Amino acid sequence: MNKPVLPLTYEQLDHWIESLRPALLAAQFTMAVGILRGGAPLALMVSHAVGTPVAFVRYDRQSRTVTWDSTLPMPPAGSRVLLCEDIAGRGLTLADCIGFLRGHGLDVTTLTGAVDDLSRVQPDYAIDARGYFALFPWERQAYTERYRDDWLRVEAGDTPAMAEDHEYLTYAIDLDGILLPDVPLARYDEDLAAALAERDALLPFDALPDVDLKRVRTIITGRPEADRARTLGWLERHGFGHMQLVMRVPGAHDESPAGAAAHKAAAALRGGVTHFVESDPVQALLIAQQAPLLRVIWWDAHSRTATLVGARAWTSGER
Repeated sequence: MNKPVLPLTYEQLDHWIESLRPALLAAQFTMAVGILRGGAPLALMVSHAVGTPVAFVRYDRQSRTVTWDSTLPMPPAGSRVLLCEDIAGRGLTLADCIGFLRGHGLDVTTLTGAVDDLSRVQPDYAIDARGYFALFPWERQAYTERYRDDWLRVEAGDTPAMAEDHEYLTYAIDLDGILLPDVPLARYDEDLAAALAERDALLPFDALPDVDLKRVRTIITGRPEADRARTLGWLERHGFGHMQLVMRVPGAHDESPAGAAAHKAAAALRGGVTHFVESDPVQALLIAQQAPLLRVIWWDAHSRTATLVGARAWTSGER
């Protein structure tokens, strides 16, 4: 889990499937078969791209049994099917599902959203994610600490199943503009000591973002590390001292909006959170661009509104 994250968005996966369309059409598959649940989105993308009917199989890890789970009947023996899964991992899911379909006389080709160094099966079609931790939009929670711990327990047989996806949601929040008002930047330029004293005396907002504070594990702030002692003092005084505090290292990221956003995006990914609440709209856009699978929420404390933010680089294509 110490590998760098390779985020694969719905849009990227859709473009990849579209790039395969000539080959998939030429193969004349009778059916695309998705392994529930991770393979289902890809099977549906294939179906929309080439018009192939879609069906599903379900895999039980404990018993290693595969069942046909679809209103459509299984194709007759000799039919060519495309088996879809999100990743060809180190487990036995893909291998057992291939064996199940071949046991019914089907000609099986495989497509997975990613293949990595631990993959037991080498798919016919896959995005090369060797050296990375491939993260899919339907598995944002897979990089959280609790999810990883539960997954290891399931793999070891210590617990029969994972919790529901929403139970793994984990938040990080910005500090200034979220828990307390921002001090205008001009004040710091006019008199740094006075501005810091003013900030230390501020009270928390009456209304905080509408998130379950029990799910907020980390505060990620653009304040520099030099401010750690006084920042921790403020958090302790106002009941937030239990939260982990991640501060900006000036040598790694400067104090510009781009530098602060890069620091926050990197810290959110390292911390394995699913959601980040940011007070500055420009930084929110930059964070969303750098961490496309992170749920970035811009919180406007004055209007008490939250906006889910998404962004990606764009060029007009004009010369």
